[in-house]
Order: sequence, then structure tokens, then C-alpha cells
Amino acid sequence: MTPPSPPSPPSPPSPASPASPAELLAGRGNDLLIRIVAVACSDRELPRMAEELAGLVVRSARALTFCDVYVLDDEERALEWSAGPAVPLGEGDVGWVAAHGRARAHTDGRGVAIPVRSGNTTIAVVDVRSAGPCPDDDVALVTALAELFAPVLCSCRRLRAAREREHAAERFAERAVEAQEAERSRLSREIHDGIAQRLASLGFHLSAAERALPEHHPEGLAQIMVARKLCELAAAETRAAIGGLRPPVLDDLGLSAALATLAREAGDGPGPSGVIDVSVTVEGELEEELPDHVQTALYRIAQEAVGNSLRHASATCVDLLLEHASDRVRLKVTDDGTGFAVREVFAQGARAERTRRTDSYGLRGMRERAELLGGRVTVTSRPGVGTTVEAVIPVPGRGRAGRATSG
Repeated sequence: MTPPSPPSPPSPPSPASPASPAELLAGRGNDLLIRIVAVACSDRELPRMAEELAGLVVRSARALTFCDVYVLDDEERALEWSAGPAVPLGEGDVGWVAAHGRARAHTDGRGVAIPVRSGNTTIAVVDVRSAGPCPDDDVALVTALAELFAPVLCSCRRLRAAREREHAAERFAERAVEAQEAERSRLSREIHDGIAQRLASLGFHLSAAERALPEHHPEGLAQIMVARKLCELAAAETRAAIGGLRPPVLDDLGLSAALATLAREAGDGPGPSGVIDVSVTVEGELEEELPDHVQTALYRIAQEAVGNSLRHASATCVDLLLEHASDRVRLKVTDDGTGFAVREVFAQGARAERTRRTDSYGLRGMRERAELLGGRVTVTSRPGVGTTVEAVIPVPGRGRAGRATSG
């Protein structure tokens, strides 16, 4: 009797087509999909978003103990993350994956680095680790997640680049204002040490000449007295110029005190019908939060606006309003002077050398100061109804990739 033949081994299953990211994620339940959507719709800033994505990977996988998300920097030379220094492109497993755009298992078999690609560019690397051999289904899950992370991280990188451009513009504006003020300080010192000292010496010699001149020379004495008055007037104007170039109160006490001093000094001068009434009102938060260059720009705008009111508008009343808010500061200078046609004055600015109106230089200067800091100046006026100058300057707030560990 022929013994029965042993049963044939089962045929190996035919390879299944790779599951799509949606199928892989759906197999983990709706809760995972909800978490992915929640993270994708949250904060778009790096490194916080990278940390959220890393945490999502750890919470979603079964055997992974921690995850690092490395994001390509704006220069595309290194990968940044929150747990250490940047990784140069091509260096180590993570750098190799970023340079070649392909996943790579770690040599100890306990982790894998997976690229996050946008088009033909690897913009990030998801590096996962496990206590033992990394399960295939977890690797597949992370690969699917990396595909979904791509548009989120692209958005984050664009936002980071925009913020960096914004900060670069702020730094440029700060340096420009500092350079202007340094030049004003230099001129102030030179005037003080040069012209002011010579005028003081001239006054001393005129006094000596007055005492030495015999009394029977009344015409000579009268001319010396006139010269002394002119010398005193020139000295006073020189002191005012020095104070205007760099008012010490701005450095010592801040913008509010500097505006109050400006108002007091302007009010001391005679107006068209007597002493001018200049008032200052401060509303909102104190200006300790304002950067120095913003305070300086606002002071210069106020200085020019008040000066225009006194020199050109024949104003009897000038009101200054300084209003602080969390993201911007507003300066408003209003007078009751003669007013002017704004469009006409700005049109004359291009040919100011050939016209009698030169105050358009000051108006353009105020606008340029505000625009340098990302703000604006608006001038509202009509003949006979006074002028309002309003400056609004933004005060922006001052935000790499992340690691998450299983708890």
C-alpha cells in the first residue's frame, strides 16, 4: 500500500498592492485622522509645529519610543531641530536621507529616517526610534504621515522665511535710524565744541571791549551793545540747535517726557496772538515696550509737525496725542492754524528749490521716517481749518524643529 503523500505547502500569498496613506491611516481609526487634522490646523510656526508633528508620530505608532522632526533651513544647507545643533546636508543618516530623498534604516535596526518631500525637494526628515526592531507597519504608518506632513511643513517654512524677511527689514530700519541719530549726535558735539565755544569767547571779548571803550564814544558803545545782543541771540539759537539735534531727555526719560519737553519749549515761544498752547496726552501702555529707534522716529515726526505748526501755520493751539496699543503706536499732532492744500504742497516738493514753500521737505521726511519702520503718516489739512498729522507705526512682537518622546 502506497503511503499517502504529504500535503503540499501552501502557496505564498500574492504581493498586495501598497496601501495608500489614507488607507493606512484609516486602519488606525478616526481618532488618528482627527489628531492629524487638529495638528495641521494649529500653529504654523517652527519649531512648535515640528514638535507637534513629532508628538503625533509617537502617539500614533505602536512600538516607537520617540521621534525627531528635522526641517530644512532657508538656505537649504542644513536641517534644524530643537534638541541639538543643525545637521549639515549629507551628514549622518538624517543628512543622507535629506540629500538623497530616500528612507534609510539605522544600522542597529531600531529606527529609520524617512524623507518628507515636496515635489522633487526633501524639506524635512522624520527620524523614529524603537526599543527593539522597528515594526514594518509602524514604518509604513510614518511614511504615510510624512506624506501628509509635506504641505504643512511647506507652509511653515514659507511663514518662517516671511518672518525672517520682516525681521531683516526691522533690523535695517533700526540701523538706519541709529546711523541718522549717530550723525546728529556728531553734529551736536561739533557745534557745541566749535561754534558754541567761539560764540561764548566772542561774547567775552565784546564785554571786555565795552568796558575798555571810553565813555565819550557813545556810537562805538552802541555798536558793541548791538553786537553783544546778536552774539547772545546766535548763542541761544545754537543751544536750541544742539538740543534739537539730540535731546538728552529722550535718552534719559523716554518718549513721553521728551514730548512734554518739546511741548513746553514750543509753548514758551510767542505765537501770532501771544503764547502758544501746546498740550500732550498719552494713552494706553507705557512706551517701555517701544524700541529705541521707534521712539526716536516718533519724536522726530512730532518735532517736525510741531515746528511746522509754529513756523508756517500761525497756530495758537497744538495738541499732541500719543496712543499705545499692543501691536502699534499712534502719534497725532493737531493744530488750529491756517492750513494748506496738501496735494499742492506735496506736488511742489519735487521742485522745492524753485518754489517758496520748503516745508514739503519736512512732510516728506515724516513720511519717509514712518515708512522706513513699516508705518505710515497721513496729513489732513485745508486752508483755514488747521492741520492734523497722524503717524501709525507697528510694534511687532519678537518664534527650530522638535523632538517628542513617549510618556
